[in-house]
Amino acid sequence: MLTIIDRYILKKYLSTFVVMLFLFIPIGIVIDVSEKINKMLENKVPFKEIAIYYFDFVIYFANLLFPIFLFLSVIWFTSKLANNTEIIAILSSGISFTRFMRPYILGATIVSIFSLLMGFFLVPKASEGFKNFRYMYLIGNGQEEMRESSNVFRQISDDEFIYVSNFNTISKTAFNFSLEKFKGDQLEYKITANRIKFNPKDSTYMMFGYTKRTVGVLNDKIEKADKRIQKFKFELDDLTPTVYVAETLSLGELTTFIDKERKRGSSNINTYLVVLYKKYSIPVSAFILTIIAVAVSSMKRRGGMGMNLAVGILLAFTFVFFDKIFGVLAEKSSMPPLIAVWIPNILFGALAFYLLRNAKR
Repeated sequence: MLTIIDRYILKKYLSTFVVMLFLFIPIGIVIDVSEKINKMLENKVPFKEIAIYYFDFVIYFANLLFPIFLFLSVIWFTSKLANNTEIIAILSSGISFTRFMRPYILGATIVSIFSLLMGFFLVPKASEGFKNFRYMYLIGNGQEEMRESSNVFRQISDDEFIYVSNFNTISKTAFNFSLEKFKGDQLEYKITANRIKFNPKDSTYMMFGYTKRTVGVLNDKIEKADKRIQKFKFELDDLTPTVYVAETLSLGELTTFIDKERKRGSSNINTYLVVLYKKYSIPVSAFILTIIAVAVSSMKRRGGMGMNLAVGILLAFTFVFFDKIFGVLAEKSSMPPLIAVWIPNILFGALAFYLLRNAKR
């Protein structure tokens, strides 16, 4: 049963975290608007589209910087408790430091469950809307978007390969399409098209500038057409950039997609696994960062809240740095994705245990 002190600390925990979100998210929106406003005006983006984009942006941004927001909020209000000697009064009443931590752990549990559900269902949809807007209206803003949507090459079966130079997820159109069918080591035929557009009504593809070259023993057979409608074995997701697909799938869809890609022997499987494992590792980090924040800020220091916040910001950005570095290592090296994704939590978990022991003393 929660006591008055438990409810007081829990209320401070959750309210400060929410306030921190509402303080930093508008700053992120203002920065994004200042960078994108010219492009939006040039493309005459409807206000409704912009409103939806920034709704998705808020969810995407909050999930991305979730560890920093949580860590700083706990540092902030715990430092205030320490400076007002409230923590000393609580511990002097006979409450142990472990018992004092209970409302913090409860608060971390609530935030973790919320973060877990968001990562499973809400963030993928927001990420899809966020990416769609960038591809539709801001694709020419820089080279980063182009790299994410360029040069998609996939093996769709044991003897079939597809390639597109660029894919537009809004219009469901791919450019410079080619499909190669092999028989053993020999090319059987190759289909190319300037553009290929997916029709969701009947799951067919409309090809523009269609050419099919069938390899013969003496002469090759060539078919050409301005337009051609055809069904293929591959799915629309096979034309989508790797990172884009992984970030926009819910938990069930992502698991199914990984199984399918693993059977195909996809070389990008580690990228998908990193996205999957992070859905679980980020909520767990709420407990670790909460313990570190309380251990760092529960003592009254000569530098006051400023010193606690400085230490907190350093640790928070170090955690995010480790998370990004090991995520990239999992995607680009032979390091197992599961280990790479959980290393930051393991390292900071050990730090949390050490700081908590010292805090108890």
